[in-house]
Amino acid sequence: MGTGLAKTVALVGMMGAGKTAVGKALALKLGVPFLDSDAEIEKAANSSVAEIFSKYGEPFFRDKETRVISRLLDTERAVLSTGGGAFLSEENRRLIAEKGVAVWLKADTDILWSRVRHKNTRPLLRTDNPYQTLCDLVAARTPDYAKAGIIVEAEPELSIDGMADKVIEALDAYGGILGD
Repeated sequence: MGTGLAKTVALVGMMGAGKTAVGKALALKLGVPFLDSDAEIEKAANSSVAEIFSKYGEPFFRDKETRVISRLLDTERAVLSTGGGAFLSEENRRLIAEKGVAVWLKADTDILWSRVRHKNTRPLLRTDNPYQTLCDLVAARTPDYAKAGIIVEAEPELSIDGMADKVIEALDAYGGILGD
């Protein structure tokens, strides 16, 4: 199988699903750039996502996010990691569907919780009961994530590399995305 992509692969899903880690491994295996919409927003705003949320609010952040995702989809064919809330936006879903393909890294709540509970970098989990908040977010976001073109289920025992391979298999089966 050759390297390269016919279109950008946008990884979507919850915080802790592995979008950044799996995305980097995937980009390496495919020989394409890795882009991270959150990192690009932070670079442009010279602030962390958490700071942007607290300073300007979520609507401001979401507007910036859409602009960044649109620009990144236009720039080059790559693996794009999106923020957990990005795919909830109808406009972002449309942009990704037009210019790329969305891959939902679907992880159950236990996997997600084991990965995010020790991090304080998640503005949406700064609540009295972060586990319940996470469960509520998963429930609320699942219908939107399910609109992704490709769904790849995370497994607790699967390494980052193993998960990247699983995504490549799914892309291959989907067709028209992997270069030859």
